[in-house]
Amino acid sequence: MKLMYIIVRQDNESDVVNALIKENFMITKLATSGGFLRKGNTTLFSCVEDKEIDKAINIIKNECGERQKIQVEMPINLPSTAINYTTVPTTIEIGGATIIVTDVCRFEKF
Repeated sequence: MKLMYIIVRQDNESDVVNALIKENFMITKLATSGGFLRKGNTTLFSCVEDKEIDKAINIIKNECGERQKIQVEMPINLPSTAINYTTVPTTIEIGGATIIVTDVCRFEKF
């Protein structure tokens, strides 16, 4: 048995959760934030049989899509300017999912 940590954007959360539940995966959901833009994320936990890992990952890929590159203006401090900051265009990736799979030593549900 494995424990999957699945981190998705809030935009994709309901689609991912619904698709996993439809395929009988049990999910625990936490609202989280982080990443480069500090936007809202959802972290899902699911204990999954070893043989079902690829199935779960494929469901998540289908619901989240591929990561996309976007251009954002990031502030930087420049001590020599009167305003104390300026922005520079920076390319970052958003979307998709981050999945961590670990072994489970013991699992009980009652």
